[in-house]
Amino acid sequence: MQKLADVCIKQPVFAAMLILALVVIGTTSYFRLGVDRFPSVDLPTVRVLTTLPGASPEEVESQISQRLEEAINTIEGINEMRSISGPGSSIIIITFNLEREINTATQDVRDRIASVLRELPPGSEAPLISKFSNDLAPVMTLAVSANRSTRELTELADKVVKAQLERAAGVGEVVIVGGLKRAINIWIDSARLTAYRIPITAVRNAVIRQNADVPGGNITAGDREQTLRTMGRVVDPRAFNDLVVATVNGAPVRIQDIGRAEDGTKEQRSIARLDGVPTVILEVRRQSGSNTVEVIKDVKENLAKVMAQLPGDMKVEIIRDQSRYIYAALHEINTHLVLGSILACLVVLAFMRSWRSTLIAGIAIPASVIATFGMMRALNFTLNSVTMLALVLMVGIVIYKRIIILCSTVWRCSCST
Repeated sequence: MQKLADVCIKQPVFAAMLILALVVIGTTSYFRLGVDRFPSVDLPTVRVLTTLPGASPEEVESQISQRLEEAINTIEGINEMRSISGPGSSIIIITFNLEREINTATQDVRDRIASVLRELPPGSEAPLISKFSNDLAPVMTLAVSANRSTRELTELADKVVKAQLERAAGVGEVVIVGGLKRAINIWIDSARLTAYRIPITAVRNAVIRQNADVPGGNITAGDREQTLRTMGRVVDPRAFNDLVVATVNGAPVRIQDIGRAEDGTKEQRSIARLDGVPTVILEVRRQSGSNTVEVIKDVKENLAKVMAQLPGDMKVEIIRDQSRYIYAALHEINTHLVLGSILACLVVLAFMRSWRSTLIAGIAIPASVIATFGMMRALNFTLNSVTMLALVLMVGIVIYKRIIILCSTVWRCSCST
C-alpha cells in the first residue's frame, strides 16, 4: 500500500486514470446489480416432516419423533435439534454448525432416516426432508374476488390464475389459501351400515378398488405386442352410487343402499377475506436463488395476460408486494448515504478549515462507493439492506482514514519546517 501511495503521488495522471477506471467499472456494474431485500444465505438447518393421520400427539412423539431423533442424533456437527409433535404430524428441526455444508448435512439426515423407516408405525407417510430457506416466505400475495361461490372462485384461481403465474421466470410455487377444491363426498348412514354389518373400511376399500385404471398386462400375437388397461375410473359422480360395497345373503350392497354420493368440496381448512368479503388468496413463492424484484416483475407481466382470460366480474388485486418495501428501504438508505457523505465533507471543512481537504474528501467518498459496485458485481452480490448499510458505514471509515492522512501530512510538514 505504501508503494502504491508513493506511485500515485509521483504520477498524479496515473492515479487519476486509475480512479476514473474504477468509477467507470463501478457505474457499469451498478445498473447490472440485482435488487433484493436480504442477501442469499443458506442456513445449515434441515426440517423433517412426518405425518401419521389420526394419531394423537403422544403417539406421534413416542412412535415417530423419538425414533427419528435417536437416528438423527448420531450425525456429526449437530448444534441443536428440536421436535414438535402434534395431532397426526411430527416436525423435527436440526440446526448444524456453520462449518457444515447444507447439502451434505441434508444427505446425512436422509441416510439416517432411511435406516429406520421400517420401524415407523404402519400408515405413516414417508418423511419429507427439506432444507430451511428464506425463500419459503411469499414474495407476493394476490386476492381473487367476485360475486361467485367460493368453489367457482377456487376453480378459476387454480386453473387460470395459478397456471399462468407459475409460468413466470423464477416462480417456485403458488399456494392457494382460503379455497374450496372439488371433491366427491360419500355420505354413509351409520344405521344402515350397522344393519348390513359392514365395516366402514369396506366402503373405503371398495371405492379405491373400483375407481382406478389398472394395467392388464401385454398380449403378444406374432411380432406384435399390445398393452391392456382396465378403464375403471368413475367419470360421472352419480355412478359412485352404483359401486358394490359387499355381498350380504347373496345380494349386492351398493353405495346408494347405505348412503349417497355427492359432487361437493373438500373440508375447508382455511378461510380468507378481503374487506369482509370471502375471497381466494394466492401466495407466490420464488425459487431458491432467484431475485425477488425480478420475480415480482415477471409475475406482474403474466398477471396482465391473466386478466384477459378471466370473466369481466372477477378482480385480481395485489395485496402484498415485497418489491415496494425493497425499493422504499433502498431509497431511504440511498438518501442517508448521500446525506452522510455531504455531512462528512462539512465536518472536514469545519475542523480542517481547508477547501482543498474538503474537495479531496468530496471526491474520495463517491469514488470509493461507486468503485465498490464493481467488486459487488464480481462477487455476485445484490443491492440489499445489508450491503447498502455497509456502504453507509464505509463513508465514516473513508472520512476517518482521510482525516488521519491529513493530520499526518500536516504534522510532517510542521516537523520539516
